[in-house]
Amino acid sequence: MTEYVKQLAQFAYDAKITAEIRKDVTERILDTIGNSLAGRAESLKSGAHEPDLAVERAVRSWGGVGKSVVIGGDGGPLPAASAALINGTLAHVLDFDDTHLPSVLHPSASIIPAGLAVAQEVDATPDQLIHAIAVGIEICNRLGMASYIPEIRNSLFFEKGFHATSICGTIGAAAAAAYLYGVDADRIADAMGIAVSMGAGVIEANRTGGTVKRIHCGWAAHGGITAAAFAREGVTGPPTVLEGRFGFFNAYLDGKYDEHALIDDLGIRWELLRTVYKPYPTNHFTHPGIDCALALRNQIADLNEIARIELGVAMPVMRTIAEPREDKTHPKSGYHAKFSGPYTIAAALTGGGGLGLYLDDFGPGWDAPLRLELAGRVEVHADERATEIFPRAFAAHLKIIMKDGSAVEHRVDASRGSETAPLSREDVLTKFTLNASRALPESAVNELLTYSALKDRGELERFLKVLS
Repeated sequence: MTEYVKQLAQFAYDAKITAEIRKDVTERILDTIGNSLAGRAESLKSGAHEPDLAVERAVRSWGGVGKSVVIGGDGGPLPAASAALINGTLAHVLDFDDTHLPSVLHPSASIIPAGLAVAQEVDATPDQLIHAIAVGIEICNRLGMASYIPEIRNSLFFEKGFHATSICGTIGAAAAAAYLYGVDADRIADAMGIAVSMGAGVIEANRTGGTVKRIHCGWAAHGGITAAAFAREGVTGPPTVLEGRFGFFNAYLDGKYDEHALIDDLGIRWELLRTVYKPYPTNHFTHPGIDCALALRNQIADLNEIARIELGVAMPVMRTIAEPREDKTHPKSGYHAKFSGPYTIAAALTGGGGLGLYLDDFGPGWDAPLRLELAGRVEVHADERATEIFPRAFAAHLKIIMKDGSAVEHRVDASRGSETAPLSREDVLTKFTLNASRALPESAVNELLTYSALKDRGELERFLKVLS
């Protein structure tokens, strides 16, 4: 028997965390915290119906007292699994969280809330926390990579309508939590084996609306911690939980998976380092189109003179950002608009802020008549070059045709923030500062930046105190 889960668990137990990995994780924590703080601020402005607020009300109604803080909350600390459910929802609520390719999943929004919550419960050191997050994200990414099928140029999870982020995130969160609970490699394997029965998520909300998708990362963090706690107390998982006849790969992926992507060079080649930050708070598939629109906007003197806009994207992403057309040209909400190719083009031509397109573009006034008119003029089609590149990178071609017959066009082969066009550290810190400032005073934002290196237990305690 192959027993992949034991190989992953051994890696989680004894991985060597280099200075490069440590720096990456601390910056990733900062990005996740910034997204979460901005998410809480936006929800408080929008009202009680927002999913993170609804989740917190439900969780607090369950009761329980713990040591884990709720980011931006004022109701006191909670048990680790409960705090992680809220914080994981917050981390994903704006769709501003990082992305790994070609798995096309968002690992940090599940793994970091789980790691922070358990670290507080067990009074872990910064090094233990960073180790846990690093291996949790790596395992999450490797599981996602294993689902990429070259023949279809897509993740099989997405082809089947599953949300890889929440499914793989639950297993990565279990590995991170189990490591922090101090169990051995066999118990880490059990935690992941249990977590396979807890991961879930479908992505229909990306297409037609609904707020449930924003809870997926919180549920993954919650499920991972719960699985780890069960394993610590003696519950066991099947040793062939990944490759077995009724295991993960057969149940979710019809037995099609890439063994090499899953286990080759574990601990040597870190997929963690290839997880990229988002410059814009929208579905990542929309980013290359936004890049194109931002590049062209200064060449258009009068937006009212636009006759039509042609957006070419990778064929697999059309189901998410172009269909159904009526929903994408007339989104149901500012959040729903983040998953619309036509709308985000219109927003990039008319709005701005942040690193080019920002949260305010999807807040009050998101449905301004000119934006919706422009969105209605966008026709989305499959672009051969973008399809060939996908999902190693997100590419697009945009052509804007004016009423007088003139046209401007621009092509992007890798969206901003990708491996070939990475955000600078200054960009990452700018994004964090803008996000955190929506919820915290300048002094608190500066404190978080000061302590974000997590050099010792004192810095970790100060960092967490600001969040509480």
